[in-house]
Amino acid sequence: MVVAIQACTPTVQVAAPKEPITINLNIKLDADVRVRLEEKAKEDINNNPNLF
Repeated sequence: MVVAIQACTPTVQVAAPKEPITINLNIKLDADVRVRLEEKAKEDINNNPNLF
């Protein structure tokens, strides 16, 4: 009877993933670059109104 009760006890296993965890940051970098380019473009247009 004791063996049957021990066989039913739940077990928790912690295992590391086989593949490395990756974090994609391309979206943040892309948005940051676009904001900087837009600011630089506005600055250039204001400094040179005859640019276009």
